[in-house]
Amino acid sequence: MRKWTLLLLLAVAATCMAAPAKSIYDFTLDTIDGKPVNFSSFQGKVVLVVNVASKCGFTPQYAGLEALYEKYKDRGLLIVGIPANNFMAQEPGTNEEIKKFCSNKYNVTFPMMSKVSVLGADQAPLYAFLTDKTANPQTGGDIKWNFTKFLFDRQGKPVARFEPATTPDSPEVTAAIESALGK
Repeated sequence: MRKWTLLLLLAVAATCMAAPAKSIYDFTLDTIDGKPVNFSSFQGKVVLVVNVASKCGFTPQYAGLEALYEKYKDRGLLIVGIPANNFMAQEPGTNEEIKKFCSNKYNVTFPMMSKVSVLGADQAPLYAFLTDKTANPQTGGDIKWNFTKFLFDRQGKPVARFEPATTPDSPEVTAAIESALGK
């Protein structure tokens, strides 16, 4: 009986101890419409993850993000907008309100996820991974504001991080995207 108890405890422990995330493919978020999407479905794409907000001084970057998406989507770029209300309550709306705003004001066609927290005690697991300096020494560190951008290669590994003031059409962003698409 002890042998079976020990084996059962080991099996339970093994399933409870999740392996640490190695790429964005290890995460699932809900779309802005509430449907779960596993980021493993993005395999083979170059992905730009951006925490967004609709009442921020950087909100006009939606236009630049949409332009990037239109320019590079056929070559394999996927932009993922993730609303967050962590900075001065600049994303107070519901998912439905956010979707309507993005569609009506900026004609956003790239995928939008449901609103999450990007820092603090309720930080989404994806953002815990993105900001982890041990897992991602080149791109880790706390999110400082809305419109922080993380670029991932086709294997789901982070290759660049751009702070909010760096616009989507900046030479640094387009060069990094071109490089990642070329590999």
